[in-house]
Amino acid sequence: MHTEPDVDAGWLLEAAPDAVVAVSAAGLIALVNAETERLFGYRREELLGRPIELLVPDEARDAHLAHRRRYLTDPRPRSMGAGMHLTGRRKDGSRFPAEVSLSPAGTASGPLVVATVRDVSDRVRAEAKFWGMLDAAPDAMIGVTEDGLIVFANTQTERLFGYRRDELLGRPVEILVPQHARHRHPRLRAGYLHDPEPRPMGAGIPLAGQRKDGSQFPAEISLSSIVTEDGVLTSAAVRDVTERRRAAEAQNRLAAIVQSSHDAIIGKTLDGVITSWNPGAQRLYGYTERDMIGRSAQLLIPEGLRHDEVSNLRRIGHGEQVEQYQTERRHKDGSTMTVSLSMSPIADASGAIIGVASVSRDISDRQRAEAKFVGLLESAPDAIVGVTRDGTIALVNAQVERLFGYRREELLGRPVEILVPDSARHVHPAHREAYFRQPQPRPMGAGMQLAARRKDGTEFPAEISLSALDTEDGPMVSAAIRDVTDRLEAQAERERLKAAAERERLEAQLHQSQRLESLGQLAGGVAHDFNNLLAVMLNYTTFVAEEIDAAAEREGGLWAQVRGDLQQVQRAGQRATELTHQLLAFGRREVVRPQVLDLNAVVAEVESLLQRTLGEHIQLHTTLTAGLWPVLADPGQLEQVLVNLAVNARDAMPDGGTLSIDTVNITVDGAAERPNLRAGRYVKLRVGDTGTGIPPEIAERVFEPFFTTKPKGKGTGLGLATVYGIITQAGGTAEIQSSPGAGTAFSAYLPATDRQPAAVEEPAAASPRSHGGETVLVVEDEAALREVICRILGRNGYHVLAADGGPEALKLAEHSTQPVDLLLTDVIMPHMLGKELAAKLGDRYPGIRVLYMSGYAQPVLASQGTLDPGVILVEKPFSEDVLIDRVRAALDPA
Repeated sequence: MHTEPDVDAGWLLEAAPDAVVAVSAAGLIALVNAETERLFGYRREELLGRPIELLVPDEARDAHLAHRRRYLTDPRPRSMGAGMHLTGRRKDGSRFPAEVSLSPAGTASGPLVVATVRDVSDRVRAEAKFWGMLDAAPDAMIGVTEDGLIVFANTQTERLFGYRRDELLGRPVEILVPQHARHRHPRLRAGYLHDPEPRPMGAGIPLAGQRKDGSQFPAEISLSSIVTEDGVLTSAAVRDVTERRRAAEAQNRLAAIVQSSHDAIIGKTLDGVITSWNPGAQRLYGYTERDMIGRSAQLLIPEGLRHDEVSNLRRIGHGEQVEQYQTERRHKDGSTMTVSLSMSPIADASGAIIGVASVSRDISDRQRAEAKFVGLLESAPDAIVGVTRDGTIALVNAQVERLFGYRREELLGRPVEILVPDSARHVHPAHREAYFRQPQPRPMGAGMQLAARRKDGTEFPAEISLSALDTEDGPMVSAAIRDVTDRLEAQAERERLKAAAERERLEAQLHQSQRLESLGQLAGGVAHDFNNLLAVMLNYTTFVAEEIDAAAEREGGLWAQVRGDLQQVQRAGQRATELTHQLLAFGRREVVRPQVLDLNAVVAEVESLLQRTLGEHIQLHTTLTAGLWPVLADPGQLEQVLVNLAVNARDAMPDGGTLSIDTVNITVDGAAERPNLRAGRYVKLRVGDTGTGIPPEIAERVFEPFFTTKPKGKGTGLGLATVYGIITQAGGTAEIQSSPGAGTAFSAYLPATDRQPAAVEEPAAASPRSHGGETVLVVEDEAALREVICRILGRNGYHVLAADGGPEALKLAEHSTQPVDLLLTDVIMPHMLGKELAAKLGDRYPGIRVLYMSGYAQPVLASQGTLDPGVILVEKPFSEDVLIDRVRAALDPA
């Protein structure tokens, strides 16, 4: 049983307006007053001895226990709930907003905590009403303490400044002040607090606010003070006056426009008395503003037209507008003029019509200009049609009548689509509307076929150009239409003739290419057989020369003369060898060893040789483009190209002249630019001379083998054929331009490569090769050459097996008592090619080495005349030293 403590002032406790509850350290209610019973709905005996959490809402009871224990550790008098919402719970479960203050009390039974509880429902409702009114205010409302901190802000403040309310509360009000004014704002704020009377601020001073994003706006600010329990608050109402300033500026601009307008702008009452008169009116009519203010506008109107003015004023009084129309007006000097006039009502703030604004413009000059325009329009050679935005024909000239077959009155006011073919009428309105949206002068029909339709239904091809015109009635599009039937027919004829000429040119080019290809195949075949004969002749001659050299040393005399004769035979054989190489180069059957190289470096390397070849009477000029793209080609063959062209140029300039060599990068975008080249990057080599030139009928044959215009014995006719073969084998194209007396220019186009030239390395010292002892299987269908090869290998210490073809070679290899170390085979043989034989022997004897020999190596060549990887070839005709060196290279790979 709990008893109440002795309290001398118990009657005061009972009379207290707030509920008073005393709580023991254990959290049990020890004392309540009568107001507690009324406020919470419990009888006193229902509360005493019960836990205090009985009066706390369910969701807050756990937290309340922790708050109560924390208070007991520091039991000082203090109010609770500042800055937070507290709630009490009645017996019936209802709740009410509460304000609670705490104080400790010592009693004989131990310490108590006395809680005074006040129902603040009325105050909360009042505050809610206040905040509702505050948030409904059209201006931003901000409350600021004496030390400049924001304590309240309404919704309009959030919208105007861009801050959330929680970002403003407790922050200094200077965050809403522009940077340039922040340093003086605290002083102005303190000045206001010394005399806190309601007043607007900024009268005569431009004020501004700053938003969260840093932007600023012009503001009107009024201040008032509010006295609260916590001190004096300053309430600031902030209004964004951007729109008001813009409206004032617009009004000022409008007044400036009226004053600066060249048109006469006049204000009148509804009975025609002039109330305003701009400088434009003075210029037009000759009267000053002083002359006309307060006088009737009838002064400006010829007598016969004054009834129209009365009628127009009556229409304005009924709220109508008088659109532009032409009429006569009178100048101060008595002369009359034609003006374009429009009238509109002037209304007051309530919308009542109180006057008339009229705008007039002298169009006398325009009428004269229009007459001139009509004359030009009618004399124009093209049909000209003016079309309004809705597609109505508003203007036509005489040529339209002649071209389309309509009379003028049949077209005016009709839709322009009557001049459009049936097939295009459904899309024409969309095209017209698109042009009106972006009315730039432009020709139409470029790259597309346009057509127009006559009255009789016939159609004709047309060229149409469009331009936009601004008229009093709005924008208009002027279309100039030209019948291009004759021009298209002439163009078609030109295209037909051009196509025929191009077809003839391509056929001639194809014929030339096929002829050169046929000659190349013939040259390759001849070179193959000839190389076999040369190999036999040269090697047997070498054998004989060795014997004669030995005899000449022993006996001298006649043998020395025979040795000289034999040397002549050998030199002739060497020249014949060079001839076969030229034939192979022309036929693109020559083995090439391409490298990534700089063509400028090749020209520089051979320049001194060319100068010696040309002689002193010919000047050599080189123009080499810096940054030349690399190409993939055989440098030795390119040097041969330059030498051959230089020799030809020298022969064309017997009396001296100039040889120029140029290099340049070019890019071909398509076949239309250069039909004989595919699109891509090329390096152009141009070699030009100032010689006698070449007639056209000869120029088209210069790349044919054995064709020459030089005297008999002065040339082989293979120089330019060799050049042609080398350039085409490198993937390029060769051209020649020449005319008699104007010199000759040879141009070669070599494909550029993305690879870069390799650094030049010093050649490694040749390592000594072993000599002889291995077994070599020789396969050659030419008996004399086979005998020569066997003899060379035998005298150099090799064991030789010989076969006249692939089948015999397979049998010899199979029955040989010794393993075959090297297959030395001709490339082209009856029954079985060398590559096929090598493949079969390789399958049976995986370690066998292969050395090909041929004067026509096409079957073992990859693209562009290069050798397949791993292929070793000795080219016919070969000497003993060359053959032995290649044999060792095959047997002793590096």
